[in-house]
Amino acid sequence: MTGHHAGPQSNADGGTTGSSPNASASAFDRALESLRAGEPILVHDAADREGETDLIYHADAVTPEAVARLRNDAGGLICVALGHDIAEAFDLPFYSEAVDHPATADHELGYDDRSSFSLTVNHRDTYTGITDEDRSTTIRALGEAAITPDATDFADEFRVPGHVHLLKAAPDLLAQREGHTELGLALADAADLAPAVVVCEMLDDETGEALSPADARAYADRHGFAYLEGRDVLERLA
Repeated sequence: MTGHHAGPQSNADGGTTGSSPNASASAFDRALESLRAGEPILVHDAADREGETDLIYHADAVTPEAVARLRNDAGGLICVALGHDIAEAFDLPFYSEAVDHPATADHELGYDDRSSFSLTVNHRDTYTGITDEDRSTTIRALGEAAITPDATDFADEFRVPGHVHLLKAAPDLLAQREGHTELGLALADAADLAPAVVVCEMLDDETGEALSPADARAYADRHGFAYLEGRDVLERLA
């Protein structure tokens, strides 16, 4: 994983000091170009929400090497976020609605009204489903399916349970919810890409907590990746 890295000092709302509207606009445009080019971007939601930075790829760009980066440099849960209409076309429920167990009731999330989790899947051409090759196969197939959902028989192509966690977006994206699911999908839409992105939380090796915005930005700078604050996305797209 990334570990704790020195970087620019962050202010109280999770951003870096001295940022300007022009810099935010430049970072936003660069993030769209990165997604189109198959490169990862980093997005911090908000200090008063999860307070996490996710490493995000467009789903159809996820190679085995990308999965390795997600598990080694990010370290959180590797998930594929699908647009609400795509998930509906595949008859994918929210997990809490699909499982009849008392533990699904009475959630008290401190950062949101509900979870976006849906089912877990493997592509049927995978073996265990957990290897970098297997997970990239599943993820790229989900990205391709999101382009032409009507041409995809989901049950023929994927099996449940699996090793790739699916997230189901709010119907109206950022107008309803401001999580990484919606932030990533809104950026994909702005980049004219299919509604399927991979999100993975960045963790700190030293503290075991979410990587700080300053350290996440420093990681982005070292690797030449675009970094965005959630508010920058909301200002442009919400």
